[in-house]
Order: sequence, then structure tokens, then C-alpha cells
Amino acid sequence: MAYMKKSIITIAGSLGGGKSSTAELVAKHLGYTHASTGDFMREMAEKRGVSLSMLGSMAENDETIDKALDEYNLDIGKMEKVVLDSRLGFYFIPSSYKVFLDLNPEVAAERILEDKKNNPNRKNESSESFDTKESIKDSIISRLVSEKKRYKSLYGIEDHIDQKNFDLVLNTEIMSVEEVSQKIVDGYTKWQQE
Repeated sequence: MAYMKKSIITIAGSLGGGKSSTAELVAKHLGYTHASTGDFMREMAEKRGVSLSMLGSMAENDETIDKALDEYNLDIGKMEKVVLDSRLGFYFIPSSYKVFLDLNPEVAAERILEDKKNNPNRKNESSESFDTKESIKDSIISRLVSEKKRYKSLYGIEDHIDQKNFDLVLNTEIMSVEEVSQKIVDGYTKWQQE
């Protein structure tokens, strides 16, 4: 099915892959609005008084959590000039320029551990089980398993991190956030002109 292209970039990727910081920089460069499903999820977790990974586990039995996330994505899809970091943005906004940021879980765990020290958005992730590189890596893997199970059940998506779903795939381990952002802007500009 062909879609009319929208002025929206959706950025998905591995946990700790730099989705939010990249999306913020791309949005700034283009003069677009930045939106984040991850931030929205963190707010939901905070309101419920649970960790982000606990919210993900709760979502396996509470469809209202994914429904709220779906509505958030669909609302963004009605807009223009937005950069959205969201695991399922590619699915809910198929007319967007779809980007995937890939990162090895080992490196992701190191980055998340370091990011926890400076990023206020990760304050809700500070639990005993999220304070070492190994515990973060375990959390990344269990969250991925939980997401795959939910997304297959709810949407029929076999693998939400399958790189075939995306227009551009970048490994963020070997590039700075500035380099990644520039590659996205360049790819998006070319995509709009095609």
C-alpha cells in the first residue's frame, strides 16, 4: 500500500541507542517539534509509582497501557513537522520517514548506566535492579521479549526491530549523535524529494 509522505520522522531502535537525544537534535536542526513515546511512558510509570520495566510487564495484562501509547502515536501522526522517537512510530505512522538506531545490548547498558547520572528522564529507572551494567543488560533483554510478545499479540507485528521496516538503519555505536543526526537529515531530505 502506497502512502502519501508526511513531514514526520519516526525514530525507533535498540534500548539505549540514542533515540531521544538524536530525535531532539534532528528536530532542532529542521525546526520541527520533538515528541517521545518513551517520555510519555515514563510519565505513565511515574503516575502509577512503578519502574519503566514494571510498566512494560504490567502492559502484558493491561491493554489500557498500550492503548494510551497507541493514541499518543496516532495523535502525533495527525501533525506535520514532527520528529517522534517511538518503538512503533513506523507502524502507526507508515507515511513517515522511518529510522532505526541499532546498538549492541552490552554497549547500550553502559550508555544507560552513564545516562542515569545526568538524565532526569531516567530517574524513574533507579532501582536496585537497574544499577549495574549486567542488571541493565538483563532489563534490556527482558523488555525486548515483553515488547515482542505484546506487539505480536496486539498488532500482528512479528518483529518490531526487523530492519526491513525502516527507510534508514544506523549503528549508533560507531557514530556520534551529531553524525547520526546529520545522516538522518540528509536521508530525510533525499526521501522527501523522491
